Amino acid sequence: MARYDYLIVGAGISGAVFAHEAHRIGKRCLVIDRRDHIAGNIYTEDIEGIHVHKYGAHIFHTSLKNVWKYVSQFAEFNNYVNSPIANYHGEIYNMPFNMNTFSKMWGVFTPEEARAKIDEQIAQENIEAPSNLEEQALSLVGRDIFEKLVKGYTEKQWGRDCKDLPASIIKRLPCRFTYDNNYFNDRYQGIPMGGYTKMVERMLEGIEVRTGVEYRDLIAEQPDIADRTIYCGPIDAFYDFKLGTLEYRSLRFESEILDEENHQGVAVVNYTDRETPYTRIIEHKHFEFCRDDNGNPQPKTVITREYPADWKPGDEPYYPINDARNEKLYNEYRELAEREGSVVFAGRLGGYRYYDMDKAIAAAFELVKDELGVEL
Repeated sequence: MARYDYLIVGAGISGAVFAHEAHRIGKRCLVIDRRDHIAGNIYTEDIEGIHVHKYGAHIFHTSLKNVWKYVSQFAEFNNYVNSPIANYHGEIYNMPFNMNTFSKMWGVFTPEEARAKIDEQIAQENIEAPSNLEEQALSLVGRDIFEKLVKGYTEKQWGRDCKDLPASIIKRLPCRFTYDNNYFNDRYQGIPMGGYTKMVERMLEGIEVRTGVEYRDLIAEQPDIADRTIYCGPIDAFYDFKLGTLEYRSLRFESEILDEENHQGVAVVNYTDRETPYTRIIEHKHFEFCRDDNGNPQPKTVITREYPADWKPGDEPYYPINDARNEKLYNEYRELAEREGSVVFAGRLGGYRYYDMDKAIAAAFELVKDELGVEL
């Protein structure tokens, strides 16, 4: 007899939403994760009184009111607004592209002047049918913005020349003709006070959680441990890559504790030149306004350099490469899973999709509706 109604593989945001809702209606749940902690890639670790985003910066933002209401049950959010800057060989520009960016780059002051400059540069390129990412970007924003703020960063991120990347990667490059450095347009945004780990802990209250556990090892010992499995790991790994291997880009992080109260003055600095090997530096304390849970300034700071990396099986997968080859292969795995019907694949790895946090939660809502009959 199965000990649990549901085995949830993965203690990240998708697994936590499903586990919380299943537990709430009386289902017996076991959550496991191969890592030694909960919260997946939004895990935050307390270092020097600072909530360090161990797997890259995560800023919660959404225009989905039901999602905002849901997460607000588990955390109080501060009013952090993401306003990163770009460093191009020591030249500092505001991101996303806005009037502050254009004024610094060209000395223009009005939206009309900025539009005219961009339109002039687009016309000079004379690209009617972009055949690669470089041509697509040039046809959207012109040469100056592309060379200083797009080209180097993109080539580092994908490990390939912009001419060798498909145009479809950049469908649009929004230009804001206002003096507004708010990176997101979403109505709701912020960082959970106390960190994301504490938020996920609250979601998983009352539920049995085991970390440092491999799914295969558990199933080998207890094959009938649960009636149903919600699997938030890579779908191709679940099937031993028997149809082929889905491809990702990965990341590598280097963190450092500094004897400084304030290192860069902002949470995120993107390095958009090709020569700097990392894409950005995160200074974590700025996500919570340089103060600890008691409102006191920390005397030290923690910074993390983020390096894009090639991926191979066994590395941490971050960004799915959704080209034609991988989409075809994923659909073959999805059809195999549907035929077998014994495991439900969820989350960014199970669905081979890059999700912002709010979209991951919205997808988990659909899973809860389909699997449990509960509307959220």
